[in-house]
Amino acid sequence: MKTLRFVASVSFGKDSLAMLHLLLEQRRSLDEVVFYDTGAEFDCIYRERDRILPLLEERHIKYTELHPAEPFFYQMFAHPVHSRKTGGVHKHGYGWCGGSCRWGTTYKNLAIAKHLRGYQEKVVQYVGIAADEKNRIGDKCYPLLDYNMTERECLAYCYEQGHEWLEDGVRLYDVLDRVSCWCCRNKNRKELKAIHDNLPRYWERLEALEAVLGNMKGKPLNEVVSCS
Repeated sequence: MKTLRFVASVSFGKDSLAMLHLLLEQRRSLDEVVFYDTGAEFDCIYRERDRILPLLEERHIKYTELHPAEPFFYQMFAHPVHSRKTGGVHKHGYGWCGGSCRWGTTYKNLAIAKHLRGYQEKVVQYVGIAADEKNRIGDKCYPLLDYNMTERECLAYCYEQGHEWLEDGVRLYDVLDRVSCWCCRNKNRKELKAIHDNLPRYWERLEALEAVLGNMKGKPLNEVVSCS
């Protein structure tokens, strides 16, 4: 019979970080924490990661950081994309990530799955899905559901643990619904306006991407935020 290996997938956003603290607090089995670094995270994600690493080392929990085989922005701008009909290259770069083309999420899931397949043991994968996101559950282990923790409760719990996700003096969860990649196409108008108003250096990056990739939301970003 295979032994079990317990692995937590942690993005260092509020839900997965709340899950990690909960696992440690309840002293549930945990052998490894896996973080997939897209290369397009807000800077504060790395700071929150760095706050956790000494705690993992103290508990003798392995930390693994995965990265895309190709840099995120190479995939966005230059990766050869082949046509399903002809097999030939019909464009370079996947473009904006999000909506119906969540290529970044696909690469993330593939990379984590490949990493976990490398173990001889049977892997129990912890995933931080909150109680009010049950429509997203699959065949993994969801500790937040066991404790019926909502997204709001996860955020409050993380604040109690000292996490803030500060960017230029702004707590990101005060202005954004989700702290995903800063250039995620799934950001709504309210979030884009919040970036425009509170995080000018990220707004400048979005405008630079738009100059090459075209409109993120079907119209220029400045029009999107002006009618929010």
